[in-house]
Order: sequence, then structure tokens, then C-alpha cells
Amino acid sequence: MKTDISYTIKEGIINIALPHRIDTNNAADVEDDITEITSANEGKPAFDARDLTYISSAGLRILLRTAKKYGKTDISNVQPAVYDIFETTGFTEILSVSKAMREIDITGCEVIGQGFFGTVYRIDDETIVKVYSSPDSLDMIRNEQRLARAALIAGVSTAISYDTVRIGDSYGSVFELLRAKTFNEIIIEKPDETDAMIRRYAAFMKSTHEIEMPEGLLGSGKEKFMGYLSDIASLLPDGMEEKLRLMLDEVPEQNTLLHGDFQMKNIMLTDGEPMLIDMDTLSAGHPIFDLQSVYVTYFAYGEDDENNSMSFLGIPSETSAMIWDRFIGYYFDTEDEDLISKIRDKVRIAGCIRFLFLQKTFSQGDALYDTRVKHTIEHLEDLLTRTDSLLY
Repeated sequence: MKTDISYTIKEGIINIALPHRIDTNNAADVEDDITEITSANEGKPAFDARDLTYISSAGLRILLRTAKKYGKTDISNVQPAVYDIFETTGFTEILSVSKAMREIDITGCEVIGQGFFGTVYRIDDETIVKVYSSPDSLDMIRNEQRLARAALIAGVSTAISYDTVRIGDSYGSVFELLRAKTFNEIIIEKPDETDAMIRRYAAFMKSTHEIEMPEGLLGSGKEKFMGYLSDIASLLPDGMEEKLRLMLDEVPEQNTLLHGDFQMKNIMLTDGEPMLIDMDTLSAGHPIFDLQSVYVTYFAYGEDDENNSMSFLGIPSETSAMIWDRFIGYYFDTEDEDLISKIRDKVRIAGCIRFLFLQKTFSQGDALYDTRVKHTIEHLEDLLTRTDSLLY
């Protein structure tokens, strides 16, 4: 080896760490070492540029020859000055170039939201970061950023991530939210405004459900629930899966936007306007597949754990009960108790399907798992005696 280049091999990728500089003085030696490494090992080369602070045209030609031999080549952890060189010369089109991620510390940061895939922290008054729980989450982050941009273009008020960062062994998306609070934080701070926030919650969800997305851009909410049903089939009594599948099958496909986890912790109020966050669960379909979020969040989780509402949402169980009790009437703008009751039954059926899926996927082994599954199935048995359709 003529230079201090090092490398590692993982899953068929030869990850080569580039030196501090590549210019006319050392380009030939760098290329000789890359050739020696790739010739001695099986796999496709990729480059780690975290130490690279300058690359000349001679260095670019080395990368070009590598890309011609092995196909479009990954180069990661590119510093801003070097990235500008790649972009100016058009090499961002030739190589798969990703910028170096800054690292941030979330020690002591306030938790303002938590889901199954990550936790949202407030870094300061203007900035939040969603930290994904999996170390292999970059694809999830990029997918959420793609969905959020598509939703914004379609007219959804949402936050757009402007940076991807590293937090220890995990990754996160950073969002700028000036003077923003979640609906959930508002009812904690101002409990006398709870009813007004429930009305605003219902109105915002309804207006979101009126947004048409381009056909084929998002996955199907109906198909997602069909998948949930398949996953929980082993928990259900004989004949129940078939009944539920027929009900799901009857729901027409449509391109209206669904969030997937439409709870108050996922709505920020910024400059007086509501804004959706946590966009990795977006799909398209009938609103019933979003309305179930209200049941799951504000009834199902607290049914067998009176402390759940306070521990997860920071609000008393009585407040959760109020949200679930009043939401349907506000969403459908009706005081007809018979109509509210019928719609609530349909929402509960969809909610029970998702709740069982969440229990089986994330909560097996928990102390309440068996009780929650038992009670949810009992609810379904009762609900299916009163309705055979999810349509309203």
C-alpha cells in the first residue's frame, strides 16, 4: 500500500476510506491502492469521504474510472466543500453522493412525541428532531421525507425535514417549527380549552381527508388493513376473520389522504395554524382508516390501564374519555346520538383490527397483552352483532 487508505468489507461492499486530499501529487498512488484493494477482495467498492477535504480533477478521474468499471458508486460522509466540487462538476449525477451527517446530543431534551418507530425531541424553541429507534433507519427517514414533500405539494400543512443527523448509533430527521406546540401540549397546559381543541382536531382531520393525492403516489390504506387482518388471524375466533375481510373488501379505494396515526401529539400548532408531523405512516383511502386512530389512542390503550393516558399522553384518563366521546359528533357535525353511535361502532371495528395488530407486533410478553387481546375480541364479537359494514 502506497498511502494510508484503509477499508472494511460488509455484505459484499468494500468500503474504502479516502485520504485527507487527493490531488496530482498522490492521485496515482491512491488509484494503485484502490486497485490493489478491489483486486484482492470480492465485492463492489464504495467510498467513505469523511476525512476528504479536497479532491482535484485527477482524483475525480479515479472515481469516474471506478464507476465505469463497477457501476454507479456510493460515496458517503462527504464534507460540504467537497460536495460542492462534486455538484459543480456534475459528479453527483455520476456517483451516489451523500453528505456527511452532523451529530447532535439529545441529552436532557424534552420528549414531545413517541411512536413505534421513533421519538420526537424538542432541541430548542425552534427545532425538533425525530430519532428513529432502529440503527438501520436511513431508508425510513428518506421515505418519510419523500412522503412529507409529496403531501406538502398536495396542500397538506406539514413540516419538512431540512437535515438528517446522527444521534449515537441512530439517525434522525430535523425539523424547524417556530413557536410550535402540539395539540396535546396545549390541552395539558390549558385544560379549559380541551373542548375547543377537540373541535379543532376533528375539523383539521376532516379537512385533511378532503385532500386528493395523485393516483399511485401513496400505498392503499385498505390494503394496509387487509395486511393487519392477516397478521391477527390466529387470534380471532372461527369465522371472524372472514366477516371482517368482507367488510374491509367492501370499502372502496380512493385517493384521499390518510395519516395513519392521526392523534393530537402528531399535530403542531404553529403561528395559529395546525400542521401534521410524523408522516411515515401516510397512505390513501377511506377516512374510516384514520378515524380508528382516535379509538386506539384515546380508548383502547387506556381501557385496561387507567394510567396509560397520563404516562403516554400526559393527560388524565377523563380527558382521553372526553376526546373519544365528543370527536365523532364534531367530525360529522351532528348531535344525532343514534347516528353517532352507529358511526362509532364502525370506527371501533377498524380500531380493534389495528389495536390487535399493534398488540401482536409490539406488545407480546407485556403484562396486559392477554387481557387486551381478550377484551378487544369481545368488543368485536359484540360490534359484529350490530353492524356488518364499515361504510357510513
